[in-house]
Amino acid sequence: MWSFFARDPIKDFNYEILPENQEKSGIWTLSRGKRKTTGEPVSVFVYEVSQGTEEQTQLAKAAFKRTKTLRHPNILSYVDGLETEKSLYIVTEPVTTLAAHLKLQAEKGGASDLEVSWGLHQIVKALSFLVNDCHLNHNNLGMWAVFVDRAGEWKLGGLDHVTSDQGDSTSLPPPKVISPDLERYDPPESPGNGGDKWTGDVWRLGCLIWEVFNGSLPRASSLRSLGKIPKQLVPHYCELVGANPKIRPNPARFLLNCRSPGGFMNNSFVESCLFLEEIQIKEPAEKQQFFQDLSENLDSFPEDFCKHKVLPQLLTAFEFGNAGAVVLTPLFKVGKYLSAEEYQQKIIPVIVKMFSSTDRAMRIRLLQQMEQFIQYLNEAAVNSQIFPHVVHGFTDTNPAIREQTVKSMLLLAPKLNETNLNQELMRHFARLQARDDQGPIRCNTTVCLGKIAPYLNAGMRQRVLISAFSRATKDPFSASRAAGVLGFAATHQYYSVAESANRILPTLCTLTVDPDKNVRDQAFKAIKSFLSKLETVSEDPSKLAEMEKDVTASAQTGGSAATWAGWAVTGVSSLTSKLIRNAPAGSEAPPAENNPVPQPAAGPVPTNTASKGVQQDRSYVSCQRLHPVGRKSSEAVKKQSSDWSSGWDADDSWSNEKDADGQGQSSPADEGWGNDWDEDGSLAESFTPTPRSVASTGAPKSGRLSSAQEGVRLASDCKWDGAEGKSTTSDLMCITNNHAFTPSGLSKAELAKKKREERRKELEAKRAERKAAKGPLKLGARKLD
Repeated sequence: MWSFFARDPIKDFNYEILPENQEKSGIWTLSRGKRKTTGEPVSVFVYEVSQGTEEQTQLAKAAFKRTKTLRHPNILSYVDGLETEKSLYIVTEPVTTLAAHLKLQAEKGGASDLEVSWGLHQIVKALSFLVNDCHLNHNNLGMWAVFVDRAGEWKLGGLDHVTSDQGDSTSLPPPKVISPDLERYDPPESPGNGGDKWTGDVWRLGCLIWEVFNGSLPRASSLRSLGKIPKQLVPHYCELVGANPKIRPNPARFLLNCRSPGGFMNNSFVESCLFLEEIQIKEPAEKQQFFQDLSENLDSFPEDFCKHKVLPQLLTAFEFGNAGAVVLTPLFKVGKYLSAEEYQQKIIPVIVKMFSSTDRAMRIRLLQQMEQFIQYLNEAAVNSQIFPHVVHGFTDTNPAIREQTVKSMLLLAPKLNETNLNQELMRHFARLQARDDQGPIRCNTTVCLGKIAPYLNAGMRQRVLISAFSRATKDPFSASRAAGVLGFAATHQYYSVAESANRILPTLCTLTVDPDKNVRDQAFKAIKSFLSKLETVSEDPSKLAEMEKDVTASAQTGGSAATWAGWAVTGVSSLTSKLIRNAPAGSEAPPAENNPVPQPAAGPVPTNTASKGVQQDRSYVSCQRLHPVGRKSSEAVKKQSSDWSSGWDADDSWSNEKDADGQGQSSPADEGWGNDWDEDGSLAESFTPTPRSVASTGAPKSGRLSSAQEGVRLASDCKWDGAEGKSTTSDLMCITNNHAFTPSGLSKAELAKKKREERRKELEAKRAERKAAKGPLKLGARKLD
């Protein structure tokens, strides 16, 4: 009666057994399962009492007890269990049988020796734990007793026949009684006839090694045939299957022999696995060195091991171990093995957190390797969590970080929202192109702007592109001038016919006499392209609408990134590497219009800051070796326009004159791209910033010119032809190598200094004459002057 009201314990079991992919493992049936509450995968070993004999039921209960009480990293992990009158359930970590694992690996080309060496290492270590630490004999070692987890690590199971070497109160039947086929795995000697307690287990270990490399063992005599057993393992294998039980080594001794120099288990994979097992007790310096070496070895490691063993350790090392940037390279290598969903769950949260790090090494590594994870970042995370941290790199004092930040915009631009792309990013690009003291960074900014132009809205393209590329064509760095020309050519579809004729072609024509031949060649090609466009419209005005259809086109989405113009041959990656590593001598052109005027032969050349800068650019090797960073005051760099949009058409020059308190002032529109305007409103076509207030001698009120202003002539000093604001041919060149020279051969700065010195001496002489005329003062007299 009471049994009628009793609840079935199976219904209260916290795990659900899945019917598919069931495997037979001895007297047990191995099934896949999952936890009902969380869906966590597990493996469930099921034994049905009604289908087994009394001896098998005895073995199943013994295995249930041993699995529950024995804990070791290399022994099958017990999670939960249930014992009823009808069934026994053992829940473990998700595993598969070794035979099924090797069969799957054979379909992929076979298991590598590295994987097998680490697997055998784990099984031997587990056997050593049972024999030497627990004083137990396994008595059932074989392919059926070894299981493989998701990381590809081998686990020792099959604890049905485990007995104590000191004698049990209850004796268990030997394996061959339950399954006669297992008799071929028994050692040749009779039980108890000589040898140590582990002789039977190490003999079966030899049989396991033979089967791993050669397949199922047909008979005991086949052990004499080595087959595919590796040469490094042969001498140690022969010791295991020796006919004399007294010479068979202890499992711990066998492990040491295989780990000796030149041994089968002495390799980088086993070393890495052992380090990961003990990583929690390693010193920080050892961890750093390990992660540095790990990235070189990951390519040879099994994929499952990288995903389930290495990746968790990398994430833990970053989260809690302060490993820093050194984990990034192996982290991204392992990330290649993950699905998109797994990448989002495991790696993206860590990457987002890394971007907020103040560690420069971390930031530059992230920027350099952004291409590997950008496709997994969603737009919301990019705009709210990543971009606000990345933009700090534009103002970093380290040129390498500024350069990598510019390059990263090629990948981030398709995911940026309207505000970040068209306002924040353009403001930083304008300042970099106008103020950065590194030529390659100015060049990269121009190149990057041309590449992300399709993502800008139509209004921003109209206001930015022509001004930015025109400024680049006046850059002292020849590669920047070439980038400006290429920018015009690559974005030609965004300019109206009127803009092409009135603004772009006049700018390009001045580059046809550029000192650098590459710039001239690119200028001629671009001019031909624009002229062809104008000729087409001139011959057939009906094609005007078709020619200008992209001028007001909306911004492209990220999916069309790879479809636009192909000037990337000289893009950021290739062009920058050439500029940074191998800039040719003389690549720095004069920062003027484009008719070179030779320097006067007579007269000393002033050695000031500007000339030093030119010389450094001529011998340019890398960004770090250029001019020292931070020449401009931090106040001038940080001061931004209150309305960024007004800066695009405003005066983009800045004043370094001294105000009343001796501090430099900067124009609120310094950050914008636009034309350089003189005080009287005439267009001063010069890339070099023009000082706002200069005396007739050319020197500012402070009495000297800054390094960026020395040698600059006022726009009013040039001869202008009519109201159109074009200079005559003779006076088109207002700047020669950053120095303006007077007819005497002296620079204007030196001439002003010389005049000041003469004036000072003249005043001192007059003062001395007045003192001599009055004579010495009498005692008590009052000095009136």
